[in-house]
Amino acid sequence: MVWRVQGMDCGNCANTIRTALERLPGVSDIRISVTKETLSLGLDEMLTSATVIESRIAALGYVPSRLDAAQPGGGAGIVGTAPVAWWRQAKGRLALVSGGLVVLAYLVGLVAPGWHAPLFIVASLVAAVPIARRALASARAGAPFTIEMLMTIAVVGALFIGAAEEASIVVFLFCVGEVLESVAADKARAGIRALADLVPQTALLEVEGQITEVPAATLRIGQSVLVRPGDRIPADGTVLVGLSSVDEASITGESMPRPKEPGAEVFAGTINHEAALTVRVGRAAQDTMIARIVALVEEAQDAKAPTERFIDRFSRLYMPFIVGLSVLVAVAPPLLAGGEWSPWIYRGLALLLIGCPCALVISVPAAIAASLAAGARRGLLIKGGAVMENLAAIQAVAFDKTGTLTLGKPAVTDVVALVGEASAVLALAAAIERRSSHPLAAAIVTRADGDGLPAREALDVAAVPGKGMAGTIADRAVFVGAPRHAAGWAPLDDEILARISGLEGEGKTVVVVVDGAQAIGLIALRDAPRPDAAAAVAALKAMGIQPVMLTGDNRLAAEAIGQALGLEVKAQMLPSDKAEAIQAMAAARRTAMVGDGINDAPALASAQVGIAMGSGTGVALEAADAALLHDRVGDVPALIGLARATMANIRQNIAIALGLKALFLVTTVIGATGLWVAILADTGGTVLVTLNALRLLGYFRGGRHAAPPSVAETDLRLHATG
Repeated sequence: MVWRVQGMDCGNCANTIRTALERLPGVSDIRISVTKETLSLGLDEMLTSATVIESRIAALGYVPSRLDAAQPGGGAGIVGTAPVAWWRQAKGRLALVSGGLVVLAYLVGLVAPGWHAPLFIVASLVAAVPIARRALASARAGAPFTIEMLMTIAVVGALFIGAAEEASIVVFLFCVGEVLESVAADKARAGIRALADLVPQTALLEVEGQITEVPAATLRIGQSVLVRPGDRIPADGTVLVGLSSVDEASITGESMPRPKEPGAEVFAGTINHEAALTVRVGRAAQDTMIARIVALVEEAQDAKAPTERFIDRFSRLYMPFIVGLSVLVAVAPPLLAGGEWSPWIYRGLALLLIGCPCALVISVPAAIAASLAAGARRGLLIKGGAVMENLAAIQAVAFDKTGTLTLGKPAVTDVVALVGEASAVLALAAAIERRSSHPLAAAIVTRADGDGLPAREALDVAAVPGKGMAGTIADRAVFVGAPRHAAGWAPLDDEILARISGLEGEGKTVVVVVDGAQAIGLIALRDAPRPDAAAAVAALKAMGIQPVMLTGDNRLAAEAIGQALGLEVKAQMLPSDKAEAIQAMAAARRTAMVGDGINDAPALASAQVGIAMGSGTGVALEAADAALLHDRVGDVPALIGLARATMANIRQNIAIALGLKALFLVTTVIGATGLWVAILADTGGTVLVTLNALRLLGYFRGGRHAAPPSVAETDLRLHATG
């Protein structure tokens, strides 16, 4: 049986549901996908009915809806309707109401101080009651010490000793955190759904010379489809007829369109450029490269559950200890030693207040919120505290090449004149290429315009499908194209071939310019590194982090860029190869992946931390854990440096919160301090950790971060500025 479970936004949600269901008789083979919001299990309805399953899930605060196992949601793929706006969800409405009541209580306190306390109590209870219900349901299901139970005890304890204001604010912040978690999960799911849009919905099926438009999902292996210039290819397959070039950047990361001729393999979702192709379908719709990428992203995200919240882990020991100690202090002395009940109950209540983890609860999110704000000002987006923790521990960074370490578009690097002047060769080529939309043509025209060369008039310009461009200038036939096709227009002697081979050996793409029946020049092009790429790689090495390049581009082009930047290179990799390489790296050391394309999505999801360049595809951005909005490679070490500083700040906050509690726990038990000191200690601790966290807002000010700090340096700097 299969259900869609709305509101299941993190690994903690999945664990709670699993714990609640696995104890029921007749339940087996539980499989939960947070990415797809699905739950599947085997069920013996003679022992437990499906209604009981749905009731148990609903009691935990989620919304189950039954799916047929034959539906897309029952098997593979993303399911569900479009996400509901956050303010229309139960979590969003609860946060709005709670926040409104807190604001109202403060406003009432300004004009009628005696009435604000009841409003703080109401604000606390309105938000705490649903949380308490979920906590009790989890406890009955066998998970008593959840984050919901922690919050419930904290709010009840605060209300019991009169700290209603603090209780209302803490529970409001908890509600806001749940809303943000839900929004992030919905956006990630929407990004994965966008992968399907790469494959066209329809295809031009060719049967005995007749062309019929059919749904692409119905194509069968062995059928032939027509792909017109500018169309996306509807299925993985093999070219039967035609010469053209295909933009495969979305699949392989190749920076240049690849020539295709009969027998060449093509992928669904890639774009045909110059001429029509007839393609034989080689894989069914559910087995295409794009479909496999979707599956890889889903599997990686489901396997990489978010880091369990620190405060929830700690509460498993901390909260039972504090509650038990409070009860022991209140009742043991009167029962065992004949002490007076009143003073010992008073001490027990004070101890419960000290044990109220308000400062501890706010210490981690305050630091995370401050660092997220500091990062956002610099154009660094980080998807939550778990990502921040993983970033701080990174030991290796894998980069995609095209569009990440490089600018993602070709530029002219060499103009070699075989006859006459280099400027004449470039001007002649530009005159022909102005009529083409090919990326190489645009690069040649850009270089000619940048050099201030006069535009020449070309006539009868036309694309030679899959080979180049041809036209007439001053009554002479001119051809600009690949060396292997230029030989049909003019002879290329051994010296010319040697120069071509030398340029290609440097990872450059070479075009030959033919004037009449003579090759007059060579133009070499290559995707250029980003200006800050070399400095960023050096900064990572200085931080003790190993950089490596993973790319689908050809080996020569990749090694040329790798040597220029000073990092290890692994080339000619498909998306699945990248994902496997990242998994192997991640097994040995904490690894981050930086990319910008759809082909990078599986690797981004497989790494401990995926980092997307801001100019990348929406799918890459959503599959990633962090994003660099300004396309600066130098922001990678900046991001890791910020994460290290944040984790150092969190350690300080936890030490402050627990240190104060340990100190006043002792003084309360011996009777040296009472309720008012306990309130001061708890509130003071909250203020201290908040102020300490706010220091992270200034992390990037004053040109800081020229040299990213190590973990030890970050600790020393934060201590010195404290």
